[in-house]
Amino acid sequence: MEVTSDGSLRAATRPLVVPPPGHVRLRVQACGVCHSDSASFPAPPAGAGMVPGHEIVGLIEAVGEGVTTWAVGERAGVGFLGGHCGVCEPCRWGRFSDCTDQPRTGITVEGGYAEVVTARVSGLVRIPENLSALQAAPLLCAGFTTYNALLRAAPVPGSTVGVQGIGGLGHLGIQYADRMGHRVVALARGKAKEALARELGADEYIDTTAIDAGQGLRDLGGADLVLATGTSGASMTPLLGGLRHGGLLMALGASDEAMTVTPNQLIFDGVRLAGSLTGSSMENEANLRFAAAQGVQALVEQMPLDEAGAGYAHMMAGHARFRVVLTMS
Repeated sequence: MEVTSDGSLRAATRPLVVPPPGHVRLRVQACGVCHSDSASFPAPPAGAGMVPGHEIVGLIEAVGEGVTTWAVGERAGVGFLGGHCGVCEPCRWGRFSDCTDQPRTGITVEGGYAEVVTARVSGLVRIPENLSALQAAPLLCAGFTTYNALLRAAPVPGSTVGVQGIGGLGHLGIQYADRMGHRVVALARGKAKEALARELGADEYIDTTAIDAGQGLRDLGGADLVLATGTSGASMTPLLGGLRHGGLLMALGASDEAMTVTPNQLIFDGVRLAGSLTGSSMENEANLRFAAAQGVQALVEQMPLDEAGAGYAHMMAGHARFRVVLTMS
């Protein structure tokens, strides 16, 4: 399915190519629909012809020259970061996520809204045997984003971790934080998702329509870490006031909207602010192993590939509960 000049999706054909050196060709089994797929839909004509999708699980059906660590018939995943080059300066420092020659799957190279996809070997992720393609696909990006943010923030076990937003990222962030042994505080607008949040592993729930998010966190003793999964800078700003001294706000929901933070918050309150963008393929393998072992599960709505347009619109309208996954016949 490719993006058309009017920003919709249409079925299209591509020649079946031999994968180039260092690449494999995957027969796609499942591909998650992610909010970041919107980057494949820029103003026409720039976006015309791109195949979106970066939460891909499939079977290897062909390998390119020089590929020795993967074989035909193996199952593999591909996430948002499509594989590091190994020779640029960030790669030489071991910062593979910062590679300057790394494809962005579904944005700079064709993605997984397709029957087949070609991928760089360094971006491939091994899938645990006990994890279905339907479950693994959304964990490759949405799950990985929250998992790696928690690892990078490195709160000690038993820390208070706030998760703002109970959607595609947040419902997974609650589970990861809970399974890592933290006290989890879910924050959302209204009471409708409270029961679900607690079922997923939240210990506390804050209705941000009834109380300021920062005040609600302070009433609970403050947060050591908050994962902000909303896509609004304005909604993240109050969270800063709910951090303990030295606490960290990790922005995970992409937004161009500004946040407000004062120098005094940074200096006297010790507030810290950072963002996190997935990670390397090896880190993603650890993510999947953790999810499989600890029972982290995405709540998914399964749709066939030929309904990709409807699935994407459903997700962008905020109606998905909580990850749309396209499956191939």
